[in-house]
Amino acid sequence: MQADADWNLTEIDSRFDMDDEFYAIAVQEAASDPSDNGQFTLDGTRWAYSVQPTVTGYSLVYLDVTARQNILTNLIYTFSAVALVMLVAIYVASRYFANRAIVPVQEAFNKQKRFIADASHELKTPLAVINTNADVLLANSEDTIREQSKWLHHIKSETERMKTLTNDLLYLTEMDDVRERILHVPFDLSEAVESVILTMEAVIFEKNIELDYEIEPGLTVNGSSEQMKQVAMILLDNAVKYTNPGGSIELKLRKTGHHILLSVTNTGEGISAEHLGKIFDRFYRADPSRSRKHGGYGLGLAIAKSIVEQHRGKIYAKSVPNETTTFFVQLG
Repeated sequence: MQADADWNLTEIDSRFDMDDEFYAIAVQEAASDPSDNGQFTLDGTRWAYSVQPTVTGYSLVYLDVTARQNILTNLIYTFSAVALVMLVAIYVASRYFANRAIVPVQEAFNKQKRFIADASHELKTPLAVINTNADVLLANSEDTIREQSKWLHHIKSETERMKTLTNDLLYLTEMDDVRERILHVPFDLSEAVESVILTMEAVIFEKNIELDYEIEPGLTVNGSSEQMKQVAMILLDNAVKYTNPGGSIELKLRKTGHHILLSVTNTGEGISAEHLGKIFDRFYRADPSRSRKHGGYGLGLAIAKSIVEQHRGKIYAKSVPNETTTFFVQLG
């Protein structure tokens, strides 16, 4: 369309059959905002226009952009909806993975708190005994050392128990700290386990316990010979403590498939299913009264587990109550 300097319509060139009122309104819209480009809505239709000055007035070009505007509006709504859904999905996913990441940290924190509480509790008992016996000694200061030897022996016994406890705690801490720095070299596991049996045979004989063992010769693994000896010692000592009078212990070391399996079985009261998954936790005891009677703190199996895991193996137990308990160490 062409218009003069006063915005009066002078010429129309259109492919559409529009009434005169439309052209008049279109020119008025352009005149009200005589910028190079603009838009207006008329009867539900969106129009874009362009104004170019000419010698005699203005040249105006109009374009129906309703369809394009609808597409743009739909895209905005669609992208907004998708963005909202994605934000919700990202929020839910981040909460889920954050919670999963926090769970092991929370468990480790709770275990540490429980470990400190258990260690403090275990230290209180010998300290209380030592303090009580020291008070008895002070109350009978005129008596000779020979006359008060009983109280001194009690103090000596409790200090030895505290020494064992602190040594075990330090050992566990060191194991955690140097887990990746331990030197693993090939060694004969068969000889290592057999040497432990020879050490324990006298103790087992004195307890009137029958010992049977079957060791496949020449079984070699990578790791620390001394540490695996300690594992065998812990399992045998544990078996001796909880074997019933006149009972028996059976140790087997053999190759099964691609693994080497050490098993130590003892007769006795056994361990109920509810305790089997927890007996390797630090300070855990299925029967605290029996453990204290045997002088245990519940750290031996925790130490054995730590050593076995350092050797990329696993340790577990199976038990039939009032019959047998078997501890297994599997090394790959």
